[in-house]
Amino acid sequence: MSIVSLTGIEVLNNPAKFSDPYEFQITFECLESLKHDLEWKLTYVGSSDSLDHDQELDSLLVGPIPVGINSFLFKADAPSPELIPASELVSVTVIILSCSYNDKEFVRVGYYVNNEYDSEELRENPPAKVQIDHVVRNILAEKPRVTRFNIVWDNDDDGNPDGYPPEQPEDEEEEEEEEEEDEEDEEDEEEDEEEEDGAEEVDLVEDDIQTPNDKDTVEGPVVVEEDEDIEIDIGSDSEEEVNTPKD
Repeated sequence: MSIVSLTGIEVLNNPAKFSDPYEFQITFECLESLKHDLEWKLTYVGSSDSLDHDQELDSLLVGPIPVGINSFLFKADAPSPELIPASELVSVTVIILSCSYNDKEFVRVGYYVNNEYDSEELRENPPAKVQIDHVVRNILAEKPRVTRFNIVWDNDDDGNPDGYPPEQPEDEEEEEEEEEEDEEDEEDEEEDEEEEDGAEEVDLVEDDIQTPNDKDTVEGPVVVEEDEDIEIDIGSDSEEEVNTPKD
């Protein structure tokens, strides 16, 4: 169970100019007292083709954390346009707000960001060189993508130097029961095969064997069960949508 749970994020200045800072009002709940601070980071994805253009806009240590509901304002500078490929300055990208405890990330929130020109004329006839002063951003704040990771908190930290929960071994009794069930299934299959073999031998010596017509043979529909889509994170990851406060 996570000791810190993210309960809400409000994007304050949205839409805004490309060069304006990002502002988030973050609310979270802490169930137990923590030894260390929480580290929050905001990352701008500069290119969909390479991680080399990602920019960490800002990071912030929050602490000490009291038990209960906590809220704070997180501000981060805008990305440097010269570090972003010109072809991807005016396009759709992603920003990632993440939080770590004791150098272990336990929650990540991603938002789509649409960068476009502020006038219809520039949108219809974009200049050869990007005019960054006329680019505005719009964060899709209503549809965040939240991913949670299981980490080891203070109570279990001593026995887990890697910082992640240990794998749970399977119960030996359950393994023995599964083996016994497998053996019983094999015996049942052998008996069924023997019965089928005997039935075939009897049919072969009968003088009058009735063969069904093609019309009498009906093939039922084949049901294919599709695998359920499951999002898997490090440890036991889950994805949810955080209810973002409305304006």
